[in-house]
Amino acid sequence: MVHRAIVQTPRAGSPSAIIAGGPWTEPTYADSTLGDNVDGEDLAVRRAAVEALGSYNGSVVVADPATGRILTMVNQRVALGTGFQPCSTVKVSVALAGLSEKAIQPATKLRLGGMRMDLTYALAHSNNYYFATLGEKLGFEKVSYYAHLFGYGEKAGLNIPGEQPGRYPSAPPKNGGVGMLTSFGEEISQTPLQLTALMSAIANGGTLYYLQYPRNQAEVQAFVPQVKRRLDIDDLIPAIKPGMRGAVEFGTAHRAREDGPIAGKTGTCSENHTHLGWFGSFNDVGDHKLVVVVLLTGGRPAIGPLAAGIAGDVYRRLGEKNYFAAARPMTPATLISSRICCR
Repeated sequence: MVHRAIVQTPRAGSPSAIIAGGPWTEPTYADSTLGDNVDGEDLAVRRAAVEALGSYNGSVVVADPATGRILTMVNQRVALGTGFQPCSTVKVSVALAGLSEKAIQPATKLRLGGMRMDLTYALAHSNNYYFATLGEKLGFEKVSYYAHLFGYGEKAGLNIPGEQPGRYPSAPPKNGGVGMLTSFGEEISQTPLQLTALMSAIANGGTLYYLQYPRNQAEVQAFVPQVKRRLDIDDLIPAIKPGMRGAVEFGTAHRAREDGPIAGKTGTCSENHTHLGWFGSFNDVGDHKLVVVVLLTGGRPAIGPLAAGIAGDVYRRLGEKNYFAAARPMTPATLISSRICCR
């Protein structure tokens, strides 16, 4: 059953109304033929995501990082599909790899031609030269190892019908080598769910949950978090947060800026002549954290800063409804007495 009250009808001239005649094949959230199943969703979150996305072509996924529950998935065909180039969102996993391998330290300034740059500035401003240099310093084998550890190339969800695993290459790109992979995500295919899972692990301190998407209220009531694996990144997270917070406060994601602290990473690139805009984020305050991931795919200007603005609008709309002040069924406190299964 689709709740039509919060799935709008396409307006004439909107991307979903003209999409059949253009080069873009992904429908918008507003396409009533899409058939998003929302019976197990948090409808307050759904409404905020739908209204924030508006008529833009793309997908919004919102999850609880403390449990791995997907609270809403707008435009499920795109969210679950084969994936898209991650653009600069790949830099988060590369930064964690560099820190884990001690190729960089938080205050390390890499020499980039005639200048030097630290990690915080590089993340906040999404500097390609920095991450290409770091990728070459690490080498493809180490970059690939950490990428798979963080969930690239495998399904992020547990028993979610239609979910695809994306793709991670077995060799560096022929043109540009590992630097193109670590700065632009060249030849990687990332799904919104994969970015959601990674952002959740960063938000919660290192637990990579299987994302779960309850299909009805009975499944919501029976929900049990499932741990995929524990990531040894707890002591690395403080090193990347300043750059992710900086992206919102003064960098590429400044359109997401709201009253509460938000950490995130933008991504902008083109794949097969389709413009892509990514933003993966979490609100970095208290126990009531959410992860919000936005993917824009052509049709209208699709850039990371715009995706960040949409995510910021989701946080703002929920904040106006006092969503973060209200108790939610699954929080770290309630999980102490909850069954948590590991696979």
